[in-house]
Amino acid sequence: MKPGEGEGGGGGESLFSTGAFEEQEQASDDLTDSEDSVFSGLEESGSDSITEEEEEEEEEGRGSRAKEKSEGFLRSGKSVEKELQSCNKGESTAAEPPLGNEYEEDSSDEEDIRNTVGNIPMEWYEEFPHIGYNLDGKKIFKPLRTKDELDKFLDKMENPDYWRTVHDKKTGVDVKLTDEQVELVNRLQRGQFGDVNFNPYEPSVDFFSSQVMIHPVTNRPADKRSFIPSLIEKEKVSRLVHAIKMGWIKPRKPKEDTPHFYDLWAHEDPNSILGRHKMHVPAPKLPLPGHEESYNPPPEYLPTEEEKLAWEQQEASEHKLNFLSQRFDCLRRVPAYPRFIHERFERCLDLYLCPRQRKMRVNVDPEDLIPKLPKPQDLQPFPTVQSLVYRGHTGPVRCLSVSPSGQWLASGSDDGTVKFWEICTARCLKTLPVAGVVKSIAWNPSPTLCLVGVAVEQSVLLVNPGLGDKLLCGATDQLLEAFVPPEEERPQPVRWEDASGEEHDQGVRLIIRHGKPLKQVTWHRKGDYFATVVSDNSHLQVLIHQASKRWSQAPFHRSKGQVQRVLFHPLRPFFFVATQRFVRVYNLLKQELTKKLLTNCKWVSSMAVHPGGDNLICGSYDSRLVWFDLDLSTKPYRVLRHHKAALRAVAFHPHYPLFASGSDDGSVIVCHGMVYSDLLQNPLLVPVKVLKGHTLAHDLGVLDVAFHPSQPWLISAGADATLRLFT
Repeated sequence: MKPGEGEGGGGGESLFSTGAFEEQEQASDDLTDSEDSVFSGLEESGSDSITEEEEEEEEEGRGSRAKEKSEGFLRSGKSVEKELQSCNKGESTAAEPPLGNEYEEDSSDEEDIRNTVGNIPMEWYEEFPHIGYNLDGKKIFKPLRTKDELDKFLDKMENPDYWRTVHDKKTGVDVKLTDEQVELVNRLQRGQFGDVNFNPYEPSVDFFSSQVMIHPVTNRPADKRSFIPSLIEKEKVSRLVHAIKMGWIKPRKPKEDTPHFYDLWAHEDPNSILGRHKMHVPAPKLPLPGHEESYNPPPEYLPTEEEKLAWEQQEASEHKLNFLSQRFDCLRRVPAYPRFIHERFERCLDLYLCPRQRKMRVNVDPEDLIPKLPKPQDLQPFPTVQSLVYRGHTGPVRCLSVSPSGQWLASGSDDGTVKFWEICTARCLKTLPVAGVVKSIAWNPSPTLCLVGVAVEQSVLLVNPGLGDKLLCGATDQLLEAFVPPEEERPQPVRWEDASGEEHDQGVRLIIRHGKPLKQVTWHRKGDYFATVVSDNSHLQVLIHQASKRWSQAPFHRSKGQVQRVLFHPLRPFFFVATQRFVRVYNLLKQELTKKLLTNCKWVSSMAVHPGGDNLICGSYDSRLVWFDLDLSTKPYRVLRHHKAALRAVAFHPHYPLFASGSDDGSVIVCHGMVYSDLLQNPLLVPVKVLKGHTLAHDLGVLDVAFHPSQPWLISAGADATLRLFT
């Protein structure tokens, strides 16, 4: 296209012809007519009659507005035409070589590298090579080499424009501010307006003059809601009226103008509520002066010469008073007190340095702190009186055991004898001499066997006492004699021997020889297995034996401490091992440690399991009885300190909720220990009776206790060589 064509013909004529402008004028006239027509009805409704002069003025106004709009369209058409001409000239001259460098006046700072990431933290792009995206969606890459502190310092020293250079975080480049931008920043820092030409003190335009006009600015009719009562306000008023009727909203009380006085010295009274603050503690008052401080005291208060000399020789801390009483004829002759300022200063120091605090006493009835326990009369039956005394031993009776039928009693003593008694009559039926001190005795719990295990020195004797049913005694002998030794001898930690001669005639059937002194023997509930404890520190301390197969084994491979007592669980295949400070519970089937109970005692002496199997009691030499709830915790549920000396034995009753403890103070304490089937309810432990009867011998008291299997009776063995039955 040639330069001349863009002005006259072609697209320019067709776009901006006179016909087009006429059409636009007509459209604008129609538009104004329509706009006027919208408001014409309103104007007519506002005034009843309009004069002809007013109609002519309105028509002249519409004509002038239409003329202004057409002139505006003409001006905009010419400006568009000029722009098109300039574009056509640029296209025609594009093929010609440039006359000069058109980028001379351009600088890289003026390029619009617009980062389109938006208002986000730029730290998100720290791990990426680019810093955002431009308008074309291409990555804006970071500079290849970022400036470190040294580069910044050198730039600060060498670059004269450093002070006006700003780092743009969004594009990663340094921008040099122009003079106009620097001036704008300076103006804003000084608290001035950014625009230089803005005048903040221009006179304000009074849009609404103070003169009241006859006609309104707009002739718009009033809304319907302006002369109809508001429903919302009516609802609010009805709500407020209802609240006032119901008494929810009350009128404000009139302020009382009476002056408010207060007691200036109220804080001096310690019982007064009005103090400086609630926790104020008043200072202790000085004692009032007595006769010795009088200027004319009675003669008995005046010191003699000897008393004066003695007072002067004493140290200041030994003086009862800081002065000596003196007599003056009249009050005018009394001199100034020389220690007045010193004593006032000491009084101020006492008040300042002495800490005072109020002890907050809680009004609690001491009776409420004691737990509400049932009365012992409501917890009967339990043993209360001593009924029988079993005499016959000549040394301390260390152990006892009751037969499963409840008819017979076996006891072992330091005099080297085992005696069998009838419980109801206290008659000694049989005496078995043994070769040493009897440390432990246990009757077989199976009702189909008549067998007693006796621990004497380094051997366990299995004795058939021959009491009661002869068929039962015969069946026991047959069971023991039916043993057939295996073809191959298996190595065992003990040696099994058959009793012969005189021992067999006395009732001894088997002898299990241990290499070391024995402490305890205890039976499994089924009556075939029994366990023994040896005084040793090796892994052979605890041994489990099977009487029918004459087989012994050591269940542990290494020692866990000095074992004091062992017990079989009454229902489950668990095995309790008590060392000096801990009780370990082992599962015999899985052969693993199940629990480790912390007794909080210095030295465990005895142990007993509840018939239900979920509770355990331990006695200790530091006079504590510890109750464990095995389902609750590995720590004691309750610690009872009722005894004054070491506990030697503890026992549970097989059927009644009773347990007892015997101590070296010579007493047996019977407690009610109710275990509920509801797991959420804790056991109820109530001491009900202290049984006394044993006398102390060699600082030892009660050495063993056991309950009758069916009656609420208790049998105790003491160091006074007697056994006592409490019923």
